[in-house]
Amino acid sequence: MQTSLNQQVAMKLAQAADLLEQQGANPFRVSAYRRASETVSRLGRDIGELTEAEGAAGLITLPNIGKGIASSIQEMVTTGNWVQLQRLRGTLDPVHLFQTVPGIGPKMAEQINERLHIDTLEALEAAAYDGRLEQVPGMGARRVAGIRNSLATLLGKTRRRPQVAVGHGPDIETLVEVDREYRQQAEQGKLPLISPRRFNPEGKAWLPVLHTDRNGWHFTLLYSNTARAHELKRTHDWVVAYFYDDHHQEGQCTLVTETRGPLTGQRTVRGRELECRDYYRVAVESH
Repeated sequence: MQTSLNQQVAMKLAQAADLLEQQGANPFRVSAYRRASETVSRLGRDIGELTEAEGAAGLITLPNIGKGIASSIQEMVTTGNWVQLQRLRGTLDPVHLFQTVPGIGPKMAEQINERLHIDTLEALEAAAYDGRLEQVPGMGARRVAGIRNSLATLLGKTRRRPQVAVGHGPDIETLVEVDREYRQQAEQGKLPLISPRRFNPEGKAWLPVLHTDRNGWHFTLLYSNTARAHELKRTHDWVVAYFYDDHHQEGQCTLVTETRGPLTGQRTVRGRELECRDYYRVAVESH
């Protein structure tokens, strides 16, 4: 029996496949979403009931559903949203998303987005546990504790403390390489353009997007379209890199041209400046 939720999930998976194809993504990834869409569309059981009863383990037993897509389906079923699809459409608005969490108003949501460079509730939850959220002005320990509890409810699951994988993810050399690839192709007009929702009242397609693979990682890169980037006129300098691997380790980072200190003029990864200093020192010494 087909259900409306099944069809909604299947439709979103198919839309992601279409957008990825239009944006020149890996054909295997496009095909994976299309096959998953077909599986969900033909499923004889309500996808919501299956997700609630068996979680990701139950979803992975379905044909053409791997860990990554299972996680996406859980997000759609639990929250009604799918951040990745919003990102592909250019309609992702993390400031609005964060305001759905009790205790976070418009100003605080903007500060979280600007200071922590995160755009999902899962990333916000991780920041609430690893100490980063308390670094945002106005965020005391009691407020953070309340946000953790609210997120546990919103995400539909009670978890143990998230294990933050410090130091994991693509190495600096790989990030600098894909950043260079993105900026060069963007400047040459070789990348597909999307129409971001924020700071784009005319709805123009101006934001270049790149999907690429490097050293076992899958990347999506876009220029930063945040209020701070516009304020400082860095919308064509700051680059946000989203990444994941075949083991469903994923994350994001922002690369910028450093304007002060020993890295002035170099492309650096925010939050990983010490690693960048080591990388550029080695690069100079090797030449």
